[in-house]
Amino acid sequence: MPLSSDEHIGTRVRIARNAAGLTQVELADFLSRTESWLANVESGRQPLDRYSIITGIAERCDVDVVWLLGQPYRLQRSGGNLAHAHIPALRTGMRRAGLILSGHPGLNPQGRPVDMAEMGRQSEKANAARQAANLPLVATLLPAMIEDLNTALLTSQGSEREEALRLMVDAARTARMCLNQLGYPDFAWFAAEVAAAAATKLGDPVVKAAVAWDRCGALLHQASMRETVAVAEAALRDLEPYAVGQHADMAAVSLRGALHLRAAIAYARGNQAVDAWARIDAALDDAEQLGPGWYDVRQQTVFGRGTVAVHAAEAGVEVDEPDSGLRRVPRVNISEVPSKERRTHYAIDEARSLHRLGRSPAAVLKLRSAAAAAPYYVYADPMARALVSDLARIGVPSQATVLSHLIRNMELVS
Repeated sequence: MPLSSDEHIGTRVRIARNAAGLTQVELADFLSRTESWLANVESGRQPLDRYSIITGIAERCDVDVVWLLGQPYRLQRSGGNLAHAHIPALRTGMRRAGLILSGHPGLNPQGRPVDMAEMGRQSEKANAARQAANLPLVATLLPAMIEDLNTALLTSQGSEREEALRLMVDAARTARMCLNQLGYPDFAWFAAEVAAAAATKLGDPVVKAAVAWDRCGALLHQASMRETVAVAEAALRDLEPYAVGQHADMAAVSLRGALHLRAAIAYARGNQAVDAWARIDAALDDAEQLGPGWYDVRQQTVFGRGTVAVHAAEAGVEVDEPDSGLRRVPRVNISEVPSKERRTHYAIDEARSLHRLGRSPAAVLKLRSAAAAAPYYVYADPMARALVSDLARIGVPSQATVLSHLIRNMELVS
């Protein structure tokens, strides 16, 4: 089935290359590829299915990765319109939150005083929707929740204000993830900064480390690999006193492992395999220390042994060692990870790995299973879309019907 070519990533690569005044030979040499390879990319005959390559193109041509990927994808199916429809209201609420947290004078509450116990329940509901990979529901819940927390920050004192700050950290971090997945990286970065402002007022080192983890997530979506590592390293240094010794804080150990995973992905997307695998192994050490049943849902990282395997799979694809990525964490059961969002992420990277290993029919079936469980998350994922585009290009006769269904739902045809 032919795919729409007017918005193909190869078209944007050609535009970016020409705007930068580069020949195909010059850009291909920078990427350690051949001129014919780049010509095939620009014509849509060769996929761009690795962030490490996409990042290199964006860096050399001085363009935004999100533009290169064509995000945001305003998909019509699976709640796509619903998710994007709430972005303006969320933007307004987050902007007010930033002003309130900066101490800007003259701001008045826009709602009635809120019950903090109810706000806690709303926070739990939003976090549950996040871990369920239900982006439309997350986007629906957040605007009213942020505005209620703005009111609480303007009207509460003492312990109630501290609780409002903690809930604002959680809400802004949930917004960061949702905005990244919907394709709004600049807004996601702002959400991470709102979380950081609230965390600074709390002064809790574990909360600050959790926010640093979200900052890394926002930076990764903007292909800022060096900055991701710098933020992770600074947070790791601040966290270390709480994560070592006989009386180590388990939440601090967990966040240390999660930050190692952020650094691992940054190194992998920079095609630095040795550093990427070293960070995966460091994170695995922390997971082993915490025990097989540990998963940090409370801090939103869901860090644990299975989550290390999730990141190893992505790292393996990015450094072109897919088999190593799938085998890096032995004796792990991904189905035990208590987050559909993390399990779906793994399924996408497992499908990418299977395709690279020559098992394209299995890759199609893996994506179908993931999309059945978390449709919008899969359909809006850039690498899942790149994989489906390449599978459509080469054809998978034994799974033609399933592949056609994925193409239609990703709206890859005009």
